Amino acid sequence: MKNYKRLVYLFAVLAILLSNVMCAAAAYSYCTLQWCGQYGGCSAPADTAFLLCIPYGIGIVICAVLALLFHKKCQNSL
Repeated sequence: MKNYKRLVYLFAVLAILLSNVMCAAAAYSYCTLQWCGQYGGCSAPADTAFLLCIPYGIGIVICAVLALLFHKKCQNSL
């Protein structure tokens, strides 16, 4: 029971951390691409930075599902 509870907290915290890292990475990439488009001559639009949300989103969903799964196992083991 105690191990499941720790796993619930671990994966919940990982999901939250991944969401914060996703926001920071997408914002930095957007700013870089916007600057590069105006001054550096890049051909990619700044909106392509939001494609970083796809892999981060998959990781967040996996962590959230694992947290829910371990939460259910924790509830059933009582």
